[in-house]
Amino acid sequence: LNVRAHKIMRAKIVIFLIIISTSVCAEIEKVALPGDNGFQFYWWPKLVPFKEWHHDRDASLHYQVNAMVPDGSTFGDAETVIYGKAIYKAREPELKSLDMLIERDRDDFLVNIPDISINESEPILISDGTKLQSFTFFPQSKGNWEKVAYCEDGDYYLVFTISSRSEKGYRAAKQAYEKMVESYTSEP
Repeated sequence: LNVRAHKIMRAKIVIFLIIISTSVCAEIEKVALPGDNGFQFYWWPKLVPFKEWHHDRDASLHYQVNAMVPDGSTFGDAETVIYGKAIYKAREPELKSLDMLIERDRDDFLVNIPDISINESEPILISDGTKLQSFTFFPQSKGNWEKVAYCEDGDYYLVFTISSRSEKGYRAAKQAYEKMVESYTSEP
């Protein structure tokens, strides 16, 4: 390595260590992998896989989420998937609140699927007692059946989603989704 490349690599490692050492409450899995242009950073909420489900690492790295799929499936071929996303607030300064994030998601759904039915649903209670705001996004004709739960935890907005290509798949995996989301804790 030349001196410049070495300095850039050292700076990236220092930045990574600063990110890792920041005092946040969230139980976030943080991954740094070397790439062609230095390290690529990934983070997502830690979830405990429900029975007969597993973590899909390739999809997690590709989509930058904690991707969970039924055993025997991949994120690409599963009828139903579950994932958790951690949005680092410093990377999205235009989002001033959790309500702004929820509004942005609702607007995105309505633009892409104008006949979607969006309804607030029962909050999901995670292991430390925090209630997550939850919404269903159900198609009136074509589209995925989804439930999304939101919360704010330290330096992160967290989004937990179940997405299914069918109502039957959604209903069959709903318990696994709720158990996985309930497994999240904001305690380190």
